[in-house]
Amino acid sequence: MYRFRVLEGGQAANHWPLYNTYMMGSDGTGLRADIRFESGLILCNKREAGSAALALQHRVGELGGLTLQTCLLPEREEPYLLSLELARHRLMILYAKLEEWQMFDLDPDHVVMRCSRSSREKFIEALCSVHDDMVLADGLAQECLIIAVDGSEELSLAHSRLLINRRRSTGAVPGAPIGCGVWFGHTHQRYRDRLVDNFDFLQLSLPWKHLAPAEGDYTWDKADDWARWAVGAAVPITAGPLIRFNPMHLPAWLYIWEHDYETIRDLVYEHVERVVERYKHVVSRWNVVSGLHVNSHLSFNFEQLMDLTRMAVMLVKKVDPDSQVLVEIREPFGEYYSLNQQSIPPMMYADLVTQASISIDQFAIPVLIGQPVLGQFTRDLMQMSNLLDQYSVFGKPIHLTLSAPSSPVTPRMIAAPKSAESVDPSSGHWRQPWSSLIQGHWLEAMCQIAMSKPYIESLAWQDLIDHSDIELPLAGLIDEQIEPKDSFDRLLGFRRHLTDNGEIELAGSVLPSF
Repeated sequence: MYRFRVLEGGQAANHWPLYNTYMMGSDGTGLRADIRFESGLILCNKREAGSAALALQHRVGELGGLTLQTCLLPEREEPYLLSLELARHRLMILYAKLEEWQMFDLDPDHVVMRCSRSSREKFIEALCSVHDDMVLADGLAQECLIIAVDGSEELSLAHSRLLINRRRSTGAVPGAPIGCGVWFGHTHQRYRDRLVDNFDFLQLSLPWKHLAPAEGDYTWDKADDWARWAVGAAVPITAGPLIRFNPMHLPAWLYIWEHDYETIRDLVYEHVERVVERYKHVVSRWNVVSGLHVNSHLSFNFEQLMDLTRMAVMLVKKVDPDSQVLVEIREPFGEYYSLNQQSIPPMMYADLVTQASISIDQFAIPVLIGQPVLGQFTRDLMQMSNLLDQYSVFGKPIHLTLSAPSSPVTPRMIAAPKSAESVDPSSGHWRQPWSSLIQGHWLEAMCQIAMSKPYIESLAWQDLIDHSDIELPLAGLIDEQIEPKDSFDRLLGFRRHLTDNGEIELAGSVLPSF
C-alpha cells in the first residue's frame, strides 16, 4: 500500500479530486491499482510487486493543471508527502536533461539556470524540514515544483531552438513539413482557400462509418470531391486512418460481428482493399491502422491485434506499393493500460511492429490535449519532448499530429463518451485556461520542439475547422464561420520561419506571460 499525504491551507486536505490518476512501473507502463482519497491521504493499492510511481493531475501554480508523476518509490508504512515527491521527480528530470543535452554551459543568468538553482535550494529546504514542519515542507516543495516545471519547459525550448536552427542550416528540414487535417464532409470553397499556399499537405480523414453507412453500400462522392480538388491544387494527401476501432470511425452495422474475429478480419480486408484501390493514384501516404493497441471497443486478443496490423499494412503495400505506410500510436503515454489489461502498451506495440518486420515507413503519433478523456489530459512541454524521444528508438521517421482546444471543453462537448455518466470537465490546462491565445502559444511551442527533432518527418494540426464531428471540440484553426483564430496565424508564421533563411527567434517568446 502506498500513502501520499496532501495538504491544503496548512492542514490535511478534506477533498482532493483524482484526475488522470494511475500508477506506473519501472518501464513506464500503467499498473492495475485501486486508488482513492481518504482523510487527507491518497491510498494506492497496486496488484503487482516492485517499486512504482504515481501519476496524477496536479495544480502547478500559474503554470496550470498538469499531469505529473513521482519517482519510482518503494512501498512503506509512513506516508509520502505528495508535493515533495512530485518536486523530486521534476528536479531529477531538469538536471538529467541539462546533462544529457549538454546545456550546463548556459549563461548563469539564463532563466533555465536560475530555475535550476532556485528549485534545488527549495527542494533541499523542504527535504530538511519534512519531519519537523510538514506544512513548511509542503509549501517549499510546491514552490520547488513550480520553478522546476517552468525551468524544464524553458530548457526544452532553449534546446529545441539550437537543434531547429542546426537542422535548417544543414538543409535537413523535410521538403513538406507542415500539414493540416480536413473534414471530408466540409467542401466550402472558402475553407479550401485556407489550405492552398498555407500548408504542404492535407490530412484527409476517411471514417469507415461515413464511407459505408450500410454494409456493402459505399458513398464516395465527398471523398472523391476532395481527391479531385487536391489533384487540381497539387496538394499531397495523407489519408486515413483506414481502420480505427472507435465509435467515431466504426459503422454501426459492424458491431453485429464484434465477437466474430474472422468475419471482422474479412470485412477489414475488403474495406481497406476498396479504399486504397480507389484512391491509390492520388494518395501519397496512408495511415493504415490507428490505435488498435488500445483495444477499448472491440475486444480482441494480442495475436489478433497484431494479425490485423500485419494484414492491413501488407494489403496496402500490395495494392499501392509506391505510397508510404503509417501505423498510428494513439494515447502514446499509455494511461489506458492501467485500466485495460487486454490492451498493449504503446511502446510495446511499436516495438512489436518493428520486430515483427511489418513493413511500415513511419509511425504516426497524435498528441491531443485539453479534453477529459484518457490520453487527452494536459501535460507540460518537457513531457512532450521526452515522449517524442522515446519513440525515436525504433529507427522510424515520425509523423506528428497535434490538437488543443481554443476554449475549455465542457461535458456536453465530449467526443464519443463511453457511457451516459456525467464527465467532469477538468482536463487540466497549460499556463491559463484554454483560449484562442493559449491554443496558439501551445501550438507554436510544440511545433518548435517537434521540428527540432531529426526524426520528425512531418507535423499536422488535426483539424483546420471546427465542425460537429470533431474529435477534440473547438480545436480547429478556424471557426465555423471560416474565420482564422490566433493559432492559424501562428502556425503559418512558424511554417514561414521554418522554410526561410535565418535563425528562428522563438524559444522563450512562445511561453505566454500574463
